[in-house]
Amino acid sequence: MKEGIHPETSSTTIYCACGEEYETISTGEDIRVEVCSSCHPFYTGKQRTAARGGRVERFNEKYGRVDASQAEEAEEDSEEAEAADTAVKAEDN
Repeated sequence: MKEGIHPETSSTTIYCACGEEYETISTGEDIRVEVCSSCHPFYTGKQRTAARGGRVERFNEKYGRVDASQAEEAEEDSEEAEAADTAVKAEDN
């Protein structure tokens, strides 16, 4: 190996959000992580349920996509609103 081209390494502590601490060697200082092998669901075998909906549900909420029954109700509501607007305009003339 060439001399002088590699970064200096030192003893480093890795802190996990669950409270675990690991000693290792790294080029950086203390490292903080959110998950480790002690708390990650893959290693622990405990699955967490997601509080948020899936990607499809979030897309539909964001862009207003609805299923057929909801679309029919929305269409009926808009037709009623248009009829009311037409009646108000007729009264004004």
